Amino acid sequence: MEAAHAVTFPWWSVLPFIGLLLSIATLPLFAPHWWEDNKHKAWVGLAFSIPILLVIVQNDPALLFATTGEYIAFIALLGSLFVVSGGIVLDGDLRATPAVNTAFLAVGAILANFIGTTGASMILIRPFLRTNTERKNIAHLPIFFIFMVSNIGGCLTPLGDPPLFLGFLQGVPFTWTLSLWPEWLTMVASLLVVFYCLDTYWWNKETPKAVKSDHAHVEPLRLRGRRNLICLAGIVWAVFLPEPVRELVMVAMGYLGYRWTPKDYRKKNAFTFLPIAEVAILFAGIFITMVPALVLLRQHGHEFGITQPWQFFWLTGALSSFLDNAPTYLTFVSLGQGLGLGGPILGLPVELLRAISLGAVFMGANTYIGNGPNFMVKAIAEQAKVKMPSFFGYMAYSMTILIPLFLLVTVIFFR
Repeated sequence: MEAAHAVTFPWWSVLPFIGLLLSIATLPLFAPHWWEDNKHKAWVGLAFSIPILLVIVQNDPALLFATTGEYIAFIALLGSLFVVSGGIVLDGDLRATPAVNTAFLAVGAILANFIGTTGASMILIRPFLRTNTERKNIAHLPIFFIFMVSNIGGCLTPLGDPPLFLGFLQGVPFTWTLSLWPEWLTMVASLLVVFYCLDTYWWNKETPKAVKSDHAHVEPLRLRGRRNLICLAGIVWAVFLPEPVRELVMVAMGYLGYRWTPKDYRKKNAFTFLPIAEVAILFAGIFITMVPALVLLRQHGHEFGITQPWQFFWLTGALSSFLDNAPTYLTFVSLGQGLGLGGPILGLPVELLRAISLGAVFMGANTYIGNGPNFMVKAIAEQAKVKMPSFFGYMAYSMTILIPLFLLVTVIFFR
């Protein structure tokens, strides 16, 4: 969005974006059955998008093309990973103990750096939930899964999360993100300890019947759909290609993976296109309505005296909680460059780049809309009959558990 510097949007143009976010947050509470229909989500998104589309066309139509390109790349990556991983069945049923569940999350946090937070989420969420089928007290499981696997785990490589991939395309060395391991280890280790304690508490609340049933249904894990791993590798390879070849290869891998997958594999995973359709519909509106908010931030952000790494960490994270974290990352990179401080990477001091990178990846876990996989995991958990908290209910978890850990990261690394 380089052209955004020359475009002026009125301040009222951020209202449709705020309205869309409030609709996503409140309609599931006040009109749950109506909101379940994706057609209704599409109408709501369209209603808020139309005035912004008119404003963008009047100011600079090129912004619309740039936003459309970003959206297509976003959905191509998420959609292809969703379809391909939907044909990979990690079969079996382990004992649903706190130790096993903690191991699931730890493996997911590592795997996210190799196949992305979306790929790791889609492969592991179903066996994670299946392992815990016999338990009754499991509402916290998908929440911590979103924290760990869908977000925080993927900060060590550009493949892990879209903002880091965009940074790589802008010129950040591929291996630079490995230097984020101290912050990654602090967050992952802390969350694993908190989760283990909480899961132990709820495990002890299980009835003897539930524990006995869990012990009676133990099966070793078995990986099926191995051919889809080729497609998964193809998607990972495609991220290094230029657009639109990148998106075409991703779509082709998704199609090939779908055709290769036996129907019983998809049935085993309870695979449907509804979760990715929901993400595509909601984020279409988000990508359009967020344009004025991002432009105004670029133009006026320096007026707020944002100069310190801890400020970049928290402000990047705060916006990444509600905006898509990929363009938010680029916006704060531009804001940092505008300070004229200089630096070895992207013209930024290393500490500012660290703060922006960590804020974008970590705090995408704060809400359901902070990162693409969050909504997917929520939808899959609900398909598995797990009662997920509302938009604000989820935020109560993230504010209680994550914010203190982010404060810890601030004190240790950004003093």
